[in-house]
Amino acid sequence: MKASVKITKGIEEFFGAFDSNLKLFEESLGVSTHLGDQGFEMEGEEKAVGRARRIVEEYAELVESGTRVDAAELQAFLRILGQDPTATLKGFADAGRPKAFGKKSVAPKSLNQHIYIDAIRRHDMVFGIGPSGTGKTYLAVAMAADALLTRSVNRIILARPAVEAGERLGFLPGTLQEKVDPYLRPLYDALYDVLDPDRTERLIEKGTIEIAPIAFMRGRTLNDAFVILDEAQNTTSEQMKMFLTRLGFNSKAVVTGDVTQVDLPEGRRSGLTEAIEIVGRVPGISVVYFNERDVVRHHLVQRIIRAYEEFEQAKSADNQRKTPVGK
Repeated sequence: MKASVKITKGIEEFFGAFDSNLKLFEESLGVSTHLGDQGFEMEGEEKAVGRARRIVEEYAELVESGTRVDAAELQAFLRILGQDPTATLKGFADAGRPKAFGKKSVAPKSLNQHIYIDAIRRHDMVFGIGPSGTGKTYLAVAMAADALLTRSVNRIILARPAVEAGERLGFLPGTLQEKVDPYLRPLYDALYDVLDPDRTERLIEKGTIEIAPIAFMRGRTLNDAFVILDEAQNTTSEQMKMFLTRLGFNSKAVVTGDVTQVDLPEGRRSGLTEAIEIVGRVPGISVVYFNERDVVRHHLVQRIIRAYEEFEQAKSADNQRKTPVGK
């Protein structure tokens, strides 16, 4: 099948310098392209050509409306297309627009954060994997707050494993909530920053926002909710399976964690690592990976993360050299 799109002002940027984007476009969508008498022409299977034409038309509409998608963003989107046929360029562009929460405005600060927000918009379950400081939890909380304020959901549920407490939990002073609150403090901090403390406290008192250890999720079905599981690398296999099967109607789940920072007892496998292997390719689930370039804390944090990665790589290589052949 063949199709063509009229060349309009600004659309030539879609092709990239020396048509660098066209090859990626063809590979991602399974079409061949060339400039003909009718404009930008595409050829391939009917379904593929239909998708390709919609993408180019979306780009032309964005240009006409004054929205600019830079070269790096466009190339990232074209790569996503090869993995996720449901992705749209308009949705990807919308993901980069700042979200306002009163005087507070939240917007992605890196390409992976951009991809992460777009994934949360389009999927009911998203895994955000990467080092601390990359905005995984903060952006998920911002998206949850936006969903609540626009009434896409009726409540927000934030959960964390309280692994560090272990057997010591019973010896801590206070009620059960007072005992686990220190482990949930980062979730409170993110909410306070996005919504402000007074508003957050009122929503917590009404039960619209619930912050609890993951154990509190057992036996529940979470309908009309935006659910976030933070520090998921410290869940066991059983806890992770339990959490993933809590999702009800009209709900979203975002699971965040750093697989290099597991605090489980020796010999226990992280439920997050296992879940990515088992459900990472299930349709409707998206996995987004972050790295040190996405860190939005002090510039030294990026260097520290990179230094630890290089140390672990060198250590692993050294251990392999020391392992006797045949062992």
